[in-house]
Amino acid sequence: MYQEVHARMCGIMGYVGPRQAAPLILDGLRRLEYRGYDSAGIAVANGDIHVRKAEGKIGRLASLLETDPLHGTVGIGHTRWATHGVPSDVNAHPHRDPSGRFVVVHNGIIENFHELRERLSAEGHLFESETDTEILAHLVALEYDGDIVAAVRRAVAHAEGAYALVVMTANEPGRIVAVRRVSPLIVGLGDGETFLASDIPAVLQHTRDFLIVEDGELVVVDADGATIEHIEGGRVDRAVMHVDWDAEQAEKGGYEHFMLKEIHEQPAVITETVGGRLDGEGEVWLEDVHFDDAFARAIDRVWITACGTALHAGLVGREIFQRILRLPTAVEYAHEMRYADPLVSAPSLTVAISQSGETADTLAAARLARQKGSRLLALTNVVGSTLSREADDVLYTRAGPEISVASTKAYMAMLIGEYLLALRIGRARGVVDEALSQRVAHGLHLLPAQVEHVLQAENDVAKAAHRIADAQDVYFIGRGLDYAVAMEGSLKLKEISYLHSEAMPAGELKHGTLALVTAGVPVIVVLTQGAVYDKTMSAVQEVKARGATVLAVAYEDDATIGAFADEVLRIPRTDDLLSPVASIVPLQLLAYHVARLRGHDIDQPRNLAKSVTVE
Repeated sequence: MYQEVHARMCGIMGYVGPRQAAPLILDGLRRLEYRGYDSAGIAVANGDIHVRKAEGKIGRLASLLETDPLHGTVGIGHTRWATHGVPSDVNAHPHRDPSGRFVVVHNGIIENFHELRERLSAEGHLFESETDTEILAHLVALEYDGDIVAAVRRAVAHAEGAYALVVMTANEPGRIVAVRRVSPLIVGLGDGETFLASDIPAVLQHTRDFLIVEDGELVVVDADGATIEHIEGGRVDRAVMHVDWDAEQAEKGGYEHFMLKEIHEQPAVITETVGGRLDGEGEVWLEDVHFDDAFARAIDRVWITACGTALHAGLVGREIFQRILRLPTAVEYAHEMRYADPLVSAPSLTVAISQSGETADTLAAARLARQKGSRLLALTNVVGSTLSREADDVLYTRAGPEISVASTKAYMAMLIGEYLLALRIGRARGVVDEALSQRVAHGLHLLPAQVEHVLQAENDVAKAAHRIADAQDVYFIGRGLDYAVAMEGSLKLKEISYLHSEAMPAGELKHGTLALVTAGVPVIVVLTQGAVYDKTMSAVQEVKARGATVLAVAYEDDATIGAFADEVLRIPRTDDLLSPVASIVPLQLLAYHVARLRGHDIDQPRNLAKSVTVE
């Protein structure tokens, strides 16, 4: 089965054939709306390149096309999820070079965007947008000498990152060139027409025959079909894949639920959130974090405010900031903080965390902190959101649209953002030396592969789910960073399985909750922190002595826990400081498989909403 596991931040659609391109592309973009976007646009080649684009929903673009239509049988289109530059008509794709003869759309991140932009600006190039994508249009035009395929090859040699790029030129009408570096691309094969898209649902109504473009490949599309090559050169023979999915199955990339798809997208989310922000030496560049080193040195306290899953990310952040920065850090529920009289003052830093950037309680708490003199940093997934507009600094997480109500990949991106922020502040304060900086940077760069390794063991988690699917109560325990992960694991389970679940520090069990632990009661322990390993094991032995069913999340080389746990879900050995990234994944999968066994609506659990914009 074809399954896309990469983060999808935008939608791509292209067409070459006998029919008018714009209506087909617009329809394809509508079929990608489930992925989320903030603007949309279409370009058609017809003598020259003609572009229509608009911020907002596709309906705005459709209205624009009604009053000012595009004519031509070759075109490309795009729905954008902002990463560089706020949502706007100007920042919407497609983007052209100054001559207007070359046009591009692009998914993903160009990591060396600033370096390329500065170089091109020094050479006299003027840019209309704030995007990294426009850089690519300039590069392709610079490299063009009569062969668009060669020009694209040379242009992408300058671009670092994880992306998909689609190029069209008026100089060579009748074909489209695209490159995949991680971010997905597919080709749909019709009768005398060919489609290009970021995902199968865009073209499923036109064809059931597809070519999957793999990482590191270039594809040339014309009305007769497609030719796939390695980016460096050399033909690739690719078998045609025939699919029998319906539209709903296709939207989920072959997964049964959006939640499962989004769990599997997390390796790419880590790559994209780190991309262009961290080098191997631990140097960090955060494009929308504007405070200087003097402010970083002056910070006397960090406040973290959020709700739900974002608050649990904040619990991890508290441990990170206190361990790395040695700064007192408080985590406050936003709905409590907004009605309290918190002792917030300058020169503190308040980190407000919200996936949507529109969470009402978090916005209110953030405004209160800022009124009291704290500098406000927004950690959010949505460029141009209310929280991002009101903050002094913004750290965008680049998780892409998240459709399932139960957050997984957005939570993961929040964690990565907190590590980056801690390194940024720590180096400025002089509390992160070269060795620690390199250690954390090396660990962060290894995380995508480690999370992928955990995902490959999903069958083990699915088997473990049978042990707790019929339980009445479940308890999660851990210490330090493991406690923070236990809190999020417990929330995931209760959100979608509707099981009663509690999480607590392992040492708290004997202060009351142990009275509820009897034979068969599931206790899930997260066990990755070496400094408190023995203390946590004492709690495991206490519940085991009372007949509890123990499930553990532990390192793959932990030889001790197997003697006490009924099931052990293993994660790769990593720095204990970074363990929350891998250790949450088995708990996300466990919640998913328990809910599946119980027959619940996983993507739309009862009584819950994706974004809580009311008090």
